[in-house]
Amino acid sequence: MSEDRDDNLLLRGWRNVREAGPRRLALTALLVLLALLIARFSWDIPWQAIPQALRTQGAEQTDMKTPGTGDAERALYDLRSSLLADRIEQDDRITMVVYDDQTLINARKRSPLDRGMLARALRIIDDMEPKAIGLDILFDQPQDEDAELIATLRAMQTPTLVGYANFATNQADIVYDQQVYLEEFLAQLEGSNARPASIRLDNTHGVTRKWPSIEPDLPPVLGRAMLREAGEADSAFPGYEGSLRYRHPAFENEPMYGRLQIDNFLDPVLMEIPEVRAMLREQIEGRYVLVGGDIIDYDRVQTTLSSVIGENPAGLRVHADMIAQMLDGERRRPLSGAMLWAMALLVVATAVLTGLLEWSGWRIYTLVVGQFALFIGLPFLLEWRGVETLGVPAAGWLLGWIVAFTAVVSAARASGAVQRNFAQGALGKYLPREMAQEILDNPQLLALHGEKKELFVLFSDLEGFTKMSHAIEPEMVAKLLNRYLDMLSDVVLEHGGVIDKFVGDAVVAFWGAPIARPDDGERAARAGYALWRAGEAFREEVAAMDATLPKIGKTRVGLHYGEAVVGNFGGENRIQYTALGDSMNTAARLEAANKALESSVMASREFADRSGMEWWRPMGAVVLRGRAKPVELMEPAPDFPAPDRQRLADAYKAARNGDAKAIDIVRDVSARHPHDAALKNLLYRMQNLGDGGAYVLG
Repeated sequence: MSEDRDDNLLLRGWRNVREAGPRRLALTALLVLLALLIARFSWDIPWQAIPQALRTQGAEQTDMKTPGTGDAERALYDLRSSLLADRIEQDDRITMVVYDDQTLINARKRSPLDRGMLARALRIIDDMEPKAIGLDILFDQPQDEDAELIATLRAMQTPTLVGYANFATNQADIVYDQQVYLEEFLAQLEGSNARPASIRLDNTHGVTRKWPSIEPDLPPVLGRAMLREAGEADSAFPGYEGSLRYRHPAFENEPMYGRLQIDNFLDPVLMEIPEVRAMLREQIEGRYVLVGGDIIDYDRVQTTLSSVIGENPAGLRVHADMIAQMLDGERRRPLSGAMLWAMALLVVATAVLTGLLEWSGWRIYTLVVGQFALFIGLPFLLEWRGVETLGVPAAGWLLGWIVAFTAVVSAARASGAVQRNFAQGALGKYLPREMAQEILDNPQLLALHGEKKELFVLFSDLEGFTKMSHAIEPEMVAKLLNRYLDMLSDVVLEHGGVIDKFVGDAVVAFWGAPIARPDDGERAARAGYALWRAGEAFREEVAAMDATLPKIGKTRVGLHYGEAVVGNFGGENRIQYTALGDSMNTAARLEAANKALESSVMASREFADRSGMEWWRPMGAVVLRGRAKPVELMEPAPDFPAPDRQRLADAYKAARNGDAKAIDIVRDVSARHPHDAALKNLLYRMQNLGDGGAYVLG
């Protein structure tokens, strides 16, 4: 049944889109196509320059940049990468031998790095038998110790990879003259175990997220070259240009890789101590050793983890991460282009179908939230499963969904806006807004049928209006009647009731259908009391309007709870949503009884007990006209003292038990409220009860 209803909603939504007209339909199609392109190519949408003329004195025109979806995609990728990065203990396959700021202080030389120190350290490291050595250093300027360093490099037994860069790919790090010297330096190493390796990193958009591209004029990247020279070419990720995997240390402040100051290898006294040399050898033997700078303000790299760890690591650390990724064989598997197109189509299709459903309330919100959670969560799931998500949309899927959904919804709504507004306005004169909307969303509710419902029924009447209408002009009668019914209708609708009908100046309303709510009883009770107050306001308004008009009587209200048959009744040409049954008649008789009871608003106990209100005072039991069974009366009295309300309840119980003290209790309460005509009437009725212990109304 629910599926049929949803199918009908889809068909109705599609019909509305078609009826929006050819121009609107063409625009919708273009927007849906745009949504598809956004969902597929969101990583490639660039920043857009927005000219902004700064008109302040002395300011020139400038370009203000606003990020495109590509920047949002990169931010989401960084978030995924950092949140899902593994936490590991120190990786014992890699050691970094570093120049740091203390090294430079000790050497009293900042740039270029002391090559004599490097040569002496390399000879000792080579003797400790590492797998391979990588130098993340550019020898692009002459230095006095060059001959010593070249001799050391040529004598190395360990495969040693020397940093290389050229002007074409590293313009920020090297100029042409430096490149010339670097190539001359490396040419002197030919025939040795020292070979060039690229130290180029990919910092596109300011963050190193992926491996550098493979350029034909460059040697292999440093880490890849080290694995090849160490005999692990199969693990060297040939051709790989995907995402770079980063990891967190398992313990805070613990280095991810072994880290030694180069100074440790330069103190001859320390190196003669067997324990010290053994400790250093343990950190070097059988490991990949990277040598380079770890200086605060030099060669720092922003990574996907930078915002988490609070700093940018040295470039040397990134080369270590690349080696670890290769050794772990974590070569990320990218999604195919066909799969990305399929996902984009799925996103746009769900947006279009959601827009056609025309759901409202919690159902549409739940569906939308669920879809958004899927679009955001799927890239996280893929990342967690080791799939390449660099290039997988997330922001693009959301934006594409929003564009497609908005396009379909605006077209579907446009064609029926005028008709819906008219229908809702007409229904809103008789039903609360949410019920009117339910009828519009589900036209099948207007089918000719009825069903039993438990209703809170209200019946009101204006005392003496019929008599007054014979004494004034018909035009004035119509004016006064319309004003009166407007005021009462507003009260009913504001309290969520359904206006059943108008019978002259009488208003019939109910709560509990077509939509039942938990607080219907309270709404109906408050509406009954507010209806009487609105009637009093009308009396004052008429008196102030024209002193020659006959005096308007008070509004009387009857309230009852009971079963009724409610639904649409009529024929092919005219139907009316109404309620039929004894509960309607009882409410009408309670309204009429107010005249004999000298009250204004009277409810049955069945109504009062289900209203959830505490303001009721018991007013005895009566046999209504045309009825045999007594009805217990309850009157709303919000300002009546609680102790007196309780004494009236005690009096009613005593009367039911035949206790004569009931009359004394009512007499005492009435004496404390000498102007309360309804209490005096109750005392009279208590003194004149019928055979069944209830007063019979004539």
